Amino acid sequence: MTVESWVSLEDVAKHLDVAKDSVYRWIDHRGLPAHKIGRLWKFKLSEIDTWVRAGGAVQGGEQSAPARGTRGRNKGGL
Repeated sequence: MTVESWVSLEDVAKHLDVAKDSVYRWIDHRGLPAHKIGRLWKFKLSEIDTWVRAGGAVQGGEQSAPARGTRGRNKGGL
């Protein structure tokens, strides 16, 4: 059994290709899964990926892009 390592805020910012300020803002306002250990924030990338897939990073009325190959496809099957 493999134990997932804790990663730093900088690692999360690189993983998501965003600024560190965005990560701090998402912790404060959007429920980004983070654990404060002493004065440092630590993360599990599996929790971050689950949060992103669940729409945690989506703003207001934004939606994620449709899955590849589904753009413009009629839902009615025609």
